[in-house]
Amino acid sequence: MEPAPTNRQRAERGQESALMGIIANVALVLGKGTAGILGHSYALVADAIESGTDIISSFIVWLGLRTAAREPDENHPYGHGKAEPLAALVVAGALLVAAGYIAYESILRIQTPHQLPATFTLGVLAVIIFLKEYLYRRVLRIGQEVDSAAVRADAWHHRADAITSCTAFVGISIALLGGPGYESADDWAALVACGFIVYNAYHIFRPAFGEIMDEAPEGTWTQDIRALAESVPGVLATEKCFVRKMGFEYFADLHIIVDGNISVRTGHDIAHHVKAVIMQAKPAVYNVLVHVEPAE
Repeated sequence: MEPAPTNRQRAERGQESALMGIIANVALVLGKGTAGILGHSYALVADAIESGTDIISSFIVWLGLRTAAREPDENHPYGHGKAEPLAALVVAGALLVAAGYIAYESILRIQTPHQLPATFTLGVLAVIIFLKEYLYRRVLRIGQEVDSAAVRADAWHHRADAITSCTAFVGISIALLGGPGYESADDWAALVACGFIVYNAYHIFRPAFGEIMDEAPEGTWTQDIRALAESVPGVLATEKCFVRKMGFEYFADLHIIVDGNISVRTGHDIAHHVKAVIMQAKPAVYNVLVHVEPAE
């Protein structure tokens, strides 16, 4: 059985996925923007704008992961893990800004007569949809492997781009099939895409904000830590157990109940044993604060 990856290894893997997204989005911005201008499709130009925010957000994710992987120092004794969900919040904000700008420009375009989109833009969009969905699935898998809100946020940004491309494809198809009088169909498509982008922004914001607020992590973390503590000889039961996530690491505060007649030294040794058992079984746990309570 392979050892679990270290927090630094998880951060490095997340950074690699962010860099991959940056490179892909630079190419997509150039391709979408050029095709949108030449093909008279604002939906495609809006798609290029959304990909532009992807570049910024992927860089922010990369920077957040790099910061989160730093070791604790005098000013940050609990480490720099909050930088990781903070990066996810910035990504959510970038999505909202992009949605607002696209919506504003779409409304202006709907009110302004313009040419029908070119047919070749559909082929460009088909390639973009395939590529973005592939990036979404790959980056999301990495985000789940390294348990990173920021990397998962970056993945959802790719999915948002795929959605805007799908709506643009539909809008341009309607415009081309309808002919004169349907020129604004792709602008309406860009406007509809804004709703999907806002939804994705919330999807990113909610778990990242919960982590910033020290929300209890999903899953069975509390139950598992209680069970591990109660397996240690000398521990009669557990009382309070709080778990919070900071970046790639988890911190636990635990109250154990022991025989009230044992010595302070013995209670101290039991607490250390509890901490060692939990951290060995759960490598993602960075620290366990154990408080000893005497049995009544």
